[in-house]
Amino acid sequence: MVLNDSRFRRTIAPREGKWGVAHIYSSKNNTMITITDISGAETIVTASGGMVVKSDREEGGPYAAMQAAFRASEKAKERGIVGVIVRVRAPGGHGSKTPGVGAQAAIRALARSGLRIGKIEDVTPIPTDTTKRPGGKRGRRV
Repeated sequence: MVLNDSRFRRTIAPREGKWGVAHIYSSKNNTMITITDISGAETIVTASGGMVVKSDREEGGPYAAMQAAFRASEKAKERGIVGVIVRVRAPGGHGSKTPGVGAQAAIRALARSGLRIGKIEDVTPIPTDTTKRPGGKRGRRV
């Protein structure tokens, strides 16, 4: 097999343009999406589940996260962003270490909207040595 054959070469040229960082914070109550430049210093667009739906209980759901991601990606594409590096964050610390249900829906919506996804990484803060958990000596009594 010849690897230099013209049939095996890529015909699609890589798109030129600016890349950004999509910070997705997803808890059980809300999903917030912030797209910044590659250094993270300048915020390009911000969207959240609460900006999309009317009811408070639907803010953390996958539908609200998907619509917020579509809004954020459209505004980012207007400003010249062609691809994003995705950083997913859960509440962390003493709270939940797993992202809410809106995180996966938001990533899928970003990819579906036409933005290129470079890398997906988890940036949830995990305590190594921390303050005492709330609840007291015998724990939280339910």
